[in-house]
Amino acid sequence: MSALLVDETSAAPLSALMREGSRIQHTAAENSSFMEELLAGRVNEQGYADYLLRLRKVYVALESVGRDLAATDPVAAAVHDAALERLAAIDADLAVWAPDGGAVESAAADAYVARIEATRAWGGLYAAHHYTRYLGDLSGGQAIGRLLDRFFELDGEGVAFYEFAEIPKPKPYKDGYRARLDALDLGPAEKIRIVEEVQVAFGLNQALFEELGANLDTYRR
Repeated sequence: MSALLVDETSAAPLSALMREGSRIQHTAAENSSFMEELLAGRVNEQGYADYLLRLRKVYVALESVGRDLAATDPVAAAVHDAALERLAAIDADLAVWAPDGGAVESAAADAYVARIEATRAWGGLYAAHHYTRYLGDLSGGQAIGRLLDRFFELDGEGVAFYEFAEIPKPKPYKDGYRARLDALDLGPAEKIRIVEEVQVAFGLNQALFEELGANLDTYRR
């Protein structure tokens, strides 16, 4: 862990600590072979459907735990927002990508879900996962949606996951989100714990990509 994080006198904003403290893990997840192939247009419909099916498990847990925690935990309440929820969008997209239905066995998704369920212990841990997924969806996720739309000539169908009807301008929203994180009354040890959980969250995302990457020969487009 960096000196910045172990320095108990550090007054760095939580959002900055989360970003800088997880930069290595974030980069590793982004550079996974599955994501590189997806962004290059070389993953077929089955590959993307299998990705969505894994994400569905993650978002079922993320949104269920979030609704429960937001009612009682001030840290979770600071980030929870129903306008971000993705489960209905994933289901709409799966109707396009896997119209006959489908399911996946995924040890990586199951591990991810178990970790999210464990964040019921404290909203700060939940906030780490909320930040990792939803701010990613509002950032790089937007580019993924545009690329998929172009590669598969979707004309806007099947990319609802990347569309936030209630958040027309992602940047101001993300600025406000980070401001809410920074306003939380947390001590240095609590901040460190949150940053460490962000690192875990990115690792769990990378594990999803690695599991998908093992099937790239099947997913070649």
